[in-house]
Amino acid sequence: MRMYDLIKKKRDGEILTKEEIDFMIAEYTVGNIPDYQMSAMMMAIYFRGMNEEETLNLTMAMKLSGEELDLSPIHGIKVDKHSTGGVGDKTSLALTPMVAALGIPVAKMSGRGLGHTGGTIDKLESFTGFSTEIETDTFIRNVNEIGIAIMGQTKNLAPADKKLYALRDVTATVDNMSLIASSIMSKKLAAGADAIVLDVKTGSGAFMKKEKDAFALAEEMVKIGKGAGKTVIAVISDMDEPLGFAVGNALEVKEAIETLKGNGPEDFTELCLTLGSWMLMAGKRADSEEEARQMLKEVIANGKALEKLARFVEAQGGNKEAVYHPELLPKAKNITPLLAEEEGYISQIVCDEVGICSLLLGGGRETKESVIDLSVGIVLQKKVGDYVKKGDVLAYLHSNDDKKEEQARTRLKRAYSFSKDPVEKQLLIKGIRN
Repeated sequence: MRMYDLIKKKRDGEILTKEEIDFMIAEYTVGNIPDYQMSAMMMAIYFRGMNEEETLNLTMAMKLSGEELDLSPIHGIKVDKHSTGGVGDKTSLALTPMVAALGIPVAKMSGRGLGHTGGTIDKLESFTGFSTEIETDTFIRNVNEIGIAIMGQTKNLAPADKKLYALRDVTATVDNMSLIASSIMSKKLAAGADAIVLDVKTGSGAFMKKEKDAFALAEEMVKIGKGAGKTVIAVISDMDEPLGFAVGNALEVKEAIETLKGNGPEDFTELCLTLGSWMLMAGKRADSEEEARQMLKEVIANGKALEKLARFVEAQGGNKEAVYHPELLPKAKNITPLLAEEEGYISQIVCDEVGICSLLLGGGRETKESVIDLSVGIVLQKKVGDYVKKGDVLAYLHSNDDKKEEQARTRLKRAYSFSKDPVEKQLLIKGIRN
């Protein structure tokens, strides 16, 4: 079999067989196929596309390219949750203790943030001493004993995807539905869960800016999951403005804690209840969304979800006292308001701009080597549809550097648009695909 022939075949719009895709991925992973040939193949796929069977075969080949996490020693149905990323998306921090408190084992691999979207691991490191660098046996033991453990992604999980993504990133071939879906799903399937609930974001702060593209991606990933014999549910949710009010690592942890106390923002709480309900149904803990939502509300009301978070943090070396006393979390030196310069209804908050402002303050990474300031970020006071008078506080900037704060403030001002007429709030949950 020759890579030249496979490139020509796909260039001409023909369908690649499973054997051809397996050969291509296996040989590329070990370095026998050069980048220039794989770049040509990615461009051919970009223009010619892949059918459902090809997409599934590509996903499975990438999944099998390295280690797979064996979760069979963990009791019960393992349900994973994955978000396509957004601004203020601290969902895992509140959602995982909620479902773990109801008997769904949470064995999760998470990553760090890069660019304007934050990473779960960075947020968790706001707890002094917390570490996700744990051995697999400790990871499994913690899930069985506590119900929840989160570890960093291993280098050998779907290594073909890491190589391919780096190549696509520099050859303008990222934006293809089959390639995006197979990239996400190869890692999720290799992580070993029995069921996966996907939170597919759409809007200005999301990877998928257009709603129709988000639905298409959701449908593609659900098909892949079913083809791999897994239960997969996709929730399509709004990311046209930040989720909740807090953007920035320790600030988002505080908001997640408040949510587990029953005091969370309406949109963030609703997303946790929606995703959690589907996780409980996938894990056979509830028969309907209505029943699941009630169960989730109960573990918030009786404090069991908050207690689960504390036990999880302690088990991975973190200071659990910060769960009960969030003032122990990192705090910025300066907290300054951004004031409204006109009167009217907020018609838009450009979501990715808010994320970039948090990054400018030091709360995100511009490169993999960047050091994050866990204490900085932005806390919104008003959201789209709210009425403001001139001089009202739109947001607070939490900063440790005057120059960075001035840069972020100038940019944050430009993220807001106003209208004299009332503005309708966006639907948070756009749809479900399963």
